[in-house]
Amino acid sequence: MSSCCAISEHWSRDGLAQAILDALVASGKDLHALTIDDLAPLDQFHGGGKGATARLARLARLGPGMRVLDVGGGLGGPARTLAVEFGCHVTAVDLTETYVRVAAMLTDRLGLADRVTHQVADALELSFADAAFDVVWTQNSGMNIADKQRLYGGFHRVLRRGGRLAIQEPMAGPVQPVIFPLMWARDASASFLDTPEHMRRLIEAAGFGASAWDDVTAETAGAATGAAAPAHSIQRIVMGAALDDIVRAGHENREGHRIVMVQAVFDRLLVADEPPHPPSGILR
Repeated sequence: MSSCCAISEHWSRDGLAQAILDALVASGKDLHALTIDDLAPLDQFHGGGKGATARLARLARLGPGMRVLDVGGGLGGPARTLAVEFGCHVTAVDLTETYVRVAAMLTDRLGLADRVTHQVADALELSFADAAFDVVWTQNSGMNIADKQRLYGGFHRVLRRGGRLAIQEPMAGPVQPVIFPLMWARDASASFLDTPEHMRRLIEAAGFGASAWDDVTAETAGAATGAAAPAHSIQRIVMGAALDDIVRAGHENREGHRIVMVQAVFDRLLVADEPPHPPSGILR
């Protein structure tokens, strides 16, 4: 099985759309008057939830009219938040087809299809034109990808000159190895964590300059036990009974300094032999 298929299989779940709608109804939400805050427990499938999304958006100084590519957009929570609360136009891509279908359904229900679009795509095979975006955004997606040099090289290509890369990623802490299972991997065959120091050097080598680098491990820490996860959370819906072991391992990894969480923002720089292209004038 290819790595792409293995990743998609890990995340994909049958009946996910109906499970999310049922969870919304069970928690008292009106399906005909949903808001991004109503959806947050179900569509912000990453450490720190919607609060972490808003934090990263402020760190990256996102604003109205910015063209954002959300790589690993999942169920679309971050993309819709960037559209509603920051005025961005967002293209979200994800490898898992079931997530993209659910994301598009939820976006339609919120009446945001004119500002947020979703499509199936491999982060290592971005088909967009050069300099197509002002911002590349990614939250908790690179940990499944081994070829990070190619990943960040692709981000550099689709960003305009002076554009920004905004990331939130779990990274390898000073104590190793990590304890499995993790939310994104049952074992080491699907987990590709690198140290913060090496990650920063790798991203800068791809043609970026860091403007912000924050350790947000404490801010994004989840529950210490699976029992603390709400019954209608996306973590419980997707991971089911396996969530208990995942949460316990996650707590041990954080407390044992095996995994840290970083939010960072980079400016896209020109690289050798690259013809300049004019900035759009949106970022400042």
